[in-house]
Amino acid sequence: MMDNYYEPEKIAIKAGETIRFKVENKGTLVHEFSIGTADMHKGHQKEMMMMFQHGIIQGGTINREMMKMDMGNGETMEHNDPNSALLASGESAEIIWTFPGDAELEFACNVPGHYQSGMVGDIAIK
Repeated sequence: MMDNYYEPEKIAIKAGETIRFKVENKGTLVHEFSIGTADMHKGHQKEMMMMFQHGIIQGGTINREMMKMDMGNGETMEHNDPNSALLASGESAEIIWTFPGDAELEFACNVPGHYQSGMVGDIAIK
């Protein structure tokens, strides 16, 4: 991940294939690598805006202690979903994901404004 783009921008995968993604934030800002549908990303962007508004995302850093705050109904912003990694500048992570054959998926950064500026990539499932 770089500031507001991915390398590569497109990924071709076979249906049922399991992939280990090694993602590294080489940008200066906080970025996310999240696998989902366009609608899932749209919904997640609202949560990411809350993280930004609460000061959890701070330019190139993440206040991980604040991510543990109760945001209501016992929900936190810990970002521990298996399809997503939120990384400060210089951090890296791995995501292991098995792809179905019947989904229209993309990978994206849902930090406010990043998706809209083009930080989204296509996943072609064959």
